[in-house]
Amino acid sequence: MTKSRLATTLGCFALLCLVIAAVLAWYVTRTPASPFAAQASAAPPDPALVQRGEYVARLGDCVACHSLPEAAPFTGGLKMSTPLGAIYATNITADRATGIGAYSLADFDRAVRHGVTPDGRRLYPAMPYPSYAKLSDDDIRALYAFFMHGVSPAAQANKPSEIPWPLNLRWPIALWNGLFTDPAPYPAKPDQDAQWNRGAYIVQGPGHCGSCHTPRGLAFNEKGLNEASKTYLAGGLLDGWYAPSLRNDPNTGLGRWNEADIVSFLKHGRNRHAVVYGSMTEAFNNSTQFMSDEDLGAIAHYLKSLPGDPSRDGPAWQYQASELSATSTAPGAHTYVSRCATCHGLDGRGQAEWMPPLAGATSALAREDASAINITLNGSQRIVAAGVPDAYRMPAFREQLSDREIAEVLSFVRSTWGNHGGAVEAKAVGKLREHTGPASSNPIILQMR
Repeated sequence: MTKSRLATTLGCFALLCLVIAAVLAWYVTRTPASPFAAQASAAPPDPALVQRGEYVARLGDCVACHSLPEAAPFTGGLKMSTPLGAIYATNITADRATGIGAYSLADFDRAVRHGVTPDGRRLYPAMPYPSYAKLSDDDIRALYAFFMHGVSPAAQANKPSEIPWPLNLRWPIALWNGLFTDPAPYPAKPDQDAQWNRGAYIVQGPGHCGSCHTPRGLAFNEKGLNEASKTYLAGGLLDGWYAPSLRNDPNTGLGRWNEADIVSFLKHGRNRHAVVYGSMTEAFNNSTQFMSDEDLGAIAHYLKSLPGDPSRDGPAWQYQASELSATSTAPGAHTYVSRCATCHGLDGRGQAEWMPPLAGATSALAREDASAINITLNGSQRIVAAGVPDAYRMPAFREQLSDREIAEVLSFVRSTWGNHGGAVEAKAVGKLREHTGPASSNPIILQMR
């Protein structure tokens, strides 16, 4: 290569580096515009707006991450584990020193919908701003009114994250946002009716259902943000639980549920197919049961419009009778008869809506076995419907059964009555045993005020 060509090549490379640096700088320093930027913080709002904001906070389940049972509401402190290290939810009361009391409406908007604090710091996407970006201006305004005037200010210092340097540098989050988020509010689809659009808005936006129920990519991004993606709400593994598909997959999703089944599950915590457990118990206790019947119906209407994927889900489950007794000798069968059949039945069909069926259960049909292991090891939290704690709960078997025994009984359940989830290995049980703990027997209901 001649000197002139080498100089030209190096010059082009340097120019390319400058362009990349400029693009990086733009991503890092830009702050999304807020439609409220020109508005001053208003005087105390109409009580109806505060009440509306409280309902939006229920839709978004803000209390679940930003509150602890023993602390004042919304003062933060919840520890959230990430692959990089632990982070802690922050104080979002109106305390001016430790909370968000000094935020203007525009500051609040940028933090909630775009993950940027008033000083330009990027929030970790554990805060589901990729979903909250779809919130309407009216709901942001109402939510701000609630946190500023409906929640008591509380002085509670925030805990620093445990992510080490340089992994705790936040400017790369701006690049992540540019690649994996859509900053626009939800656009109503003119070819769909009002109920469908309302359901899509809640599921995609404040409900942030995709945060758990959508599979993640290598960059921990949700692989889809709306129904345009076949992977959106197709099921995801998170924090030791498998959040099943919310699409019309007959095995791992809602294909065998009708709209009334979905409404009952979200309103009462149970239906003929399943009972809430795992992290969904917290979502039910503090969010979905407080939604209006109209909104629950809209959610169900939207979810039932999402097609399943036969290539992913496989042949539809069909019940197959199986003779079980105390003398059954198949590995895991005796444990099932002695430990599980009293509630779930020798036929695996459970007891009405109180004891869920294991025959055809998503946890027994999904390839992912985390939920089946976790619920057997650690039991379930107490469900509280309409203020009344549930009399029934799944007990923890971590002290009664070994890793091998749990693996055998789950393998039995996942291969009986037509279930085809596959075998469970003892080492998988041991891994979750090490990294999880028993579910609390006390009902977790967090106060909003």
